[in-house]
Amino acid sequence: DELKQVMTSEGDQVPDARSLLLGLRAIAVERMAEAVRAISLGEGFEPSDYTLVAFGGAGPQHACELAESLGVQRVLVPGDAGLLSAWGLHRSRREGVVEEQVLATMAEVADDWVTNLMALAEEAVASVPGGELARWLIEMRVQGQSSSLEIESEGQEIPMLRDLLVSFQQRYQDLFGYPCSQEHAVEVVMVRAIASEEIEEREKESFSQPVAVEGLLKSDFCTILANPGWQSQTGSRGSLLLETTNQQKEQAWDGVVGEELMRARFESLAEGMGELLRRTALSTNVKERLDFSCALLDGAGRLLINAPHIPVHLGALGVCVRRISEGRQWRKGDVVVVNHPGYGGSHLPDVTVVSPVFGAQGVIAFVANRAHHSEIGGKAPGSMPGDAISLEEEGVVISPRLLVDAGQECFKEVEMLLRQARYPSRAVAENLADLRAQVAANRSGVLAMEQLVTLFGEEKVLSGMESLFQRAESLMAFRLQEKGEWSANDALDDGTPVRVKLRSSRGWLEIDFGGSAAAHPGNLNATEGVTRSAVLYALRLWLDEDLPLNEGLLSRVQIHAQGTFLQPEFPSNAADCPAVVGGNVETSQRVVELILRALEISAESQGTMNNFLFGNERFGYYETIGGGSGATDCSDGASGVHVHMTNTAITDPEVLEYRFPVRLHQFALRQGSGGAGQFTGGDGLIREVEFLEKMTVTLLTQRRERPPRGSSGGGVGAVGEQSLWRDGHWISLPGMQTFDVSVREKILLKTPGGGGYGDLTPISVH
Repeated sequence: DELKQVMTSEGDQVPDARSLLLGLRAIAVERMAEAVRAISLGEGFEPSDYTLVAFGGAGPQHACELAESLGVQRVLVPGDAGLLSAWGLHRSRREGVVEEQVLATMAEVADDWVTNLMALAEEAVASVPGGELARWLIEMRVQGQSSSLEIESEGQEIPMLRDLLVSFQQRYQDLFGYPCSQEHAVEVVMVRAIASEEIEEREKESFSQPVAVEGLLKSDFCTILANPGWQSQTGSRGSLLLETTNQQKEQAWDGVVGEELMRARFESLAEGMGELLRRTALSTNVKERLDFSCALLDGAGRLLINAPHIPVHLGALGVCVRRISEGRQWRKGDVVVVNHPGYGGSHLPDVTVVSPVFGAQGVIAFVANRAHHSEIGGKAPGSMPGDAISLEEEGVVISPRLLVDAGQECFKEVEMLLRQARYPSRAVAENLADLRAQVAANRSGVLAMEQLVTLFGEEKVLSGMESLFQRAESLMAFRLQEKGEWSANDALDDGTPVRVKLRSSRGWLEIDFGGSAAAHPGNLNATEGVTRSAVLYALRLWLDEDLPLNEGLLSRVQIHAQGTFLQPEFPSNAADCPAVVGGNVETSQRVVELILRALEISAESQGTMNNFLFGNERFGYYETIGGGSGATDCSDGASGVHVHMTNTAITDPEVLEYRFPVRLHQFALRQGSGGAGQFTGGDGLIREVEFLEKMTVTLLTQRRERPPRGSSGGGVGAVGEQSLWRDGHWISLPGMQTFDVSVREKILLKTPGGGGYGDLTPISVH
């Protein structure tokens, strides 16, 4: 009844009870499919290549519909489905698994390969009385990647390296859509020898001829619901093997049910792109910190849906796609790469890759991803110099250019650009490897969209995209029926003023940043895309609806920031363009805090990304460090988290110390750093790192001079601090600086806490 009321209020046609229940079931199945896709792709497996096994009492009720969503052709329902786990334990054989971590290239293990594997095999067999060697599992990866592929070799023979390499290369090509890099060696990660005891083999189950089925099928242990277009074969031990004839398109649901189903498919598409990007990238920044974003845009370049990635990336992708499309004749197979702030970029390390999706009506959509390259040139390793005053000093500037031209790769041209800029990249091979991963992610998104068109038809897919935009637009229009004016003022740590005024009138919202400073002399300038991202994110919080970051929220919003450091001009010559690297990571946070303060949504959070970079001519490393979030009128702030415009992870200590010449001494909550109040602000973090080589370090931080403010009488959070261990004592450092360090010197970072909410003054009770 509640759902019907919502649908009626939004003008949707209310379905009858049966259609509504079937629609809700379809939504539930689609969410299951999302989970299966995420787990399978995360392990390197394409679900449609396999048979879906359905067991338990309820699983078979959804199996056929779930298989259709996943593109799976066959479903196996065991005869004793309700007892399968118990039967499996009864039939399981004892196995002995002996494994050895290798972490060496194939060339490095070649001399001792056979000898070492024979020793592993003997140990495995000895661990299982009466057993024999059954199979080998070898984990392999391109050196530098974090995710490995598992190659299986059955039988007792020692698998040869040359055969493993061929199998790995084929599996890599099949999974990622392009051959593994020849510039990076293939690494053996782990070897497992598996021995197994002998048990009496049961005769394999045989199956009858297929019979068309539709509706309910019952067995002793479960009920199976078969959709039209499925046929069933009965097994000699009571199992059912169902196969789709692949002649039926999926049901085209209408109204909110259809919208929710299409939204789930679109979200799954974006998340699948992200998972593929994470698996194939080489840089720690992408594969460990997850500093990337993937999104789907419509044919007009409007952001529609995204995976839950990085807000500062996502809101800018629409501007970027529209700018690079101006005057461009897109062709099928094109891929464009760009990082220029004047074309909707954020800062130079964030490299964007865009691909069109073609239908009968031309370009019907775009897929795009933006990934932070931890090194792309500039004055300092890590490409985020604290003292940069022009864009050119921050790294290699890539104006929109074809990375793939109608299916033909143009990587050589991009490589020349990376090598020949005034401040060239220090990690060109890694840049190219990550670009290939970005192209592969887009390719998977394009393919997924083409499959959706095949399943539902082009008109239905286009309608689904439009409905997402219109829903966001209508919800914001409803919110803007409330007239009002709000304003807030603040300043960066160096005193640069930031001001905002919001005015809601006649269904429109004006957001005016007039009074904010003009172009910043340093690197704290924000691009138009970054400011737009911050506004979109803040309004999404204000709306408080279950929506993705969708540009429909901005269709009735006018943003005025021209002439300020929140939207400076970008001349054609990079040397004349303002520096922006800090604007993306630091100013964006302040814009969000300012809007949230004006709208009285919460106390201020840490208001910084605490950017910490180090490296030398061999490498560059970058991380952002969490802090405290601001309290609200109903909850304490969270401690030790990334807030607002950043949503990255932080590199695991083991990975950090394995890949880079540093030692992590401390990583802990900064107790008591959150602001006091009826609800307290979250605590910041403490991170202490020792350097084992000479390096250059960059700090880009804010909230070192001006603390995060509380709300409604709540106290301020602690400001951040940083210091350098040198010559036997700690030296306090400014929040924005690039400097050199020597062996055994250390950095100690203390991040800000969040502001508190509400006065702690006791209330008298009589």
